[in-house]
Amino acid sequence: MSNDGSQVARARSKILWPWRRNPLRRRSDVAQAWMVLVTGVLIAVSAPAAGLAAAGTVDTGAGQAGAHSVAAVLTEDPPTRVGVDVSGGAVTRVHATVRWTAADGAVRTGETAVAPGLRAGDRTSARLDGRGALIRDPVTPTQARGESIAIGTVAASSTALLLLGAERTGRALLDRRRYAQWEREWAAEDPRWGQRAA
Repeated sequence: MSNDGSQVARARSKILWPWRRNPLRRRSDVAQAWMVLVTGVLIAVSAPAAGLAAAGTVDTGAGQAGAHSVAAVLTEDPPTRVGVDVSGGAVTRVHATVRWTAADGAVRTGETAVAPGLRAGDRTSARLDGRGALIRDPVTPTQARGESIAIGTVAASSTALLLLGAERTGRALLDRRRYAQWEREWAAEDPRWGQRAA
């Protein structure tokens, strides 16, 4: 138990030493500590914000903002497709002309994706965007949510990796400066050590 306590104390001391007054602490150590802290805060704030913004953009771009379904009727038989998968997957959809009644009571027609087994006169549903225009290739809410989550995750991860890469680059530059400073100090001390040995 005491061994665990001493390990925690050593870890805390290692983390906090750049912030404490110490004759061995250099300005580059303080700069590195601030850089790590700022990078952590930026990752915690920017990565989720970038993910949410990207997900919102995908949602809006997919026409899902304000999109809704309406009842529609096929006005013609959809074209037959050779080798169509009838399992009901997304690849089975074909384009056909449908008729629906708009919110203002006007009857409208347009082309949209429908299931391949339907015929003229069959009922289906059509997706309209927020302005009431027919969406030619609608995505289901589940597909839109999946795309939003995927794009949001990629954007958040990319932002975090970019910030982490910038921090690592800054650390490498600080290390280079620190090593050069050590070389100069050793070069200045080397003649003194040689005199003491003689």
